[in-house]
Amino acid sequence: MNLALRDLAKVTALAAIALFLLQGCAVNPATGGPNLVLMSENRELEIGEEEHEKIIASAQVVEDEALNAYVQKIGERLAAASHRPDLEYTFTIIDSPEINAFALPGGYIYVNRGLMLYLNSEDQLAAVMAHEIGHVTARHAVQQQARGRLGNAAATVGGVVAAVATGSGYIGSELAQIGSIWAAAGASGFGREHELEADTLGSEYLAQAGYDPAAMIEVLTVLKNQEDFNVRVAQRQPSYHGLFTTHPRNDVRLQQAVANSGELEGSEIQASDSAIFRQEMDGLAYGETRTPSGDRNRYYQDLLSYTVVFPNEWQIRETPTTVTAIAPEEVASINISVQRLRQYKEPRLFIREDLGITDLQQSESLSQYRLTGYTGIHENEAGRQERVSVLYLGPRAFVLRGEVNGAEEPEDMDDLMLASMRTFRAIQMNERASASSLRIRYVQVTNGFSWPALAARSPIQQYPEETLRLLNGYYPYGDPEPGEWIKILQ
Repeated sequence: MNLALRDLAKVTALAAIALFLLQGCAVNPATGGPNLVLMSENRELEIGEEEHEKIIASAQVVEDEALNAYVQKIGERLAAASHRPDLEYTFTIIDSPEINAFALPGGYIYVNRGLMLYLNSEDQLAAVMAHEIGHVTARHAVQQQARGRLGNAAATVGGVVAAVATGSGYIGSELAQIGSIWAAAGASGFGREHELEADTLGSEYLAQAGYDPAAMIEVLTVLKNQEDFNVRVAQRQPSYHGLFTTHPRNDVRLQQAVANSGELEGSEIQASDSAIFRQEMDGLAYGETRTPSGDRNRYYQDLLSYTVVFPNEWQIRETPTTVTAIAPEEVASINISVQRLRQYKEPRLFIREDLGITDLQQSESLSQYRLTGYTGIHENEAGRQERVSVLYLGPRAFVLRGEVNGAEEPEDMDDLMLASMRTFRAIQMNERASASSLRIRYVQVTNGFSWPALAARSPIQQYPEETLRLLNGYYPYGDPEPGEWIKILQ
């Protein structure tokens, strides 16, 4: 290849990247600053609707009309005060014990029942929702997608240059479109700066909607207490998303953002009716629930303390340390086994060195529920396509193998298996206890109240006093005043 052709290839690559950047520059509708995005607002709305339909089809939602209407009303009040009030926002309560909330592009906000249990005022619930609305108005998911595509574009252009240089005739491929990872990205967080920006925007929306922006810090305290409990008492890692893991407990920047929001022109705090909040939260289920239809194929491995959701209608076969889920007509299967980590190494190297898989394709890192891992596809010894994932939980490496055997659409089957693998996580405290039939009830404190006495009468099997304190915002110490309403479990 002569010098002129090599230079031309390099210039073409640089021009392609420059064009990519120019096409992606847009004004952030929330901050007014420039952002790199690679899709129109119409496409953003389409993706949100498509992904929302997938979530509704696969996830269990809370079927309580009054509670859903209450949450929707709060959300609409906040959305009207946001930078994108014209979006049609949808607020959904996911029937999950996991302590989390997330957002999809286009105005789809999700709050888990497990998070709502630990909130103690309408302002705190509004703070969670305002934070997620901040992600939507600032288009954080779209920005994250743009950065991912930009990296793919650079790699593709680089491949073109290398191919031209070697004379292989490679002409590149279409840039990969991000689809099923939208919800996963939202649930795992968007990084320190975007989370702080969502907090700042959320605080503004709280103030403009008449809520107390200090509730943003209160929510952080609630979740940091959960983190302390899980790590110090239960020896488990928290599994909630970026907001609650990227901020230190005494975050000066967050405190300043909240203070500034309270000084915004036109902001006036309106006292929320605590009686209405109690009325709506009373009766909310605690722990894991089961639907009569059994459409959530969640598996628990109590010995190894993990849980995973297998695809619906897949049959589960288990031994004391392994489990295999088999698709109808046996066209695919997922097997989970475990190995002790004798020394720490990157999950990517574990797959190569310990599993002996050196031909991994379409590989990527995994980061879910505070677990790290790696995944990819290869052809196994039987000549079948196999999805391999390794996830580290405590001192163990869990190996998840998904094999396709005659499925008509192997790519769709692989997507299904990967989605299942992304649900792998540690079992949370009290998740499988008899508390699964328990519900929140409110009672008033009387003279002589004590947490140990209340815990002694509680049906909670593990750490009853700590759990009751967490539910009511009195962890690790503190007592309510006589006449104050607190939550118990019955």
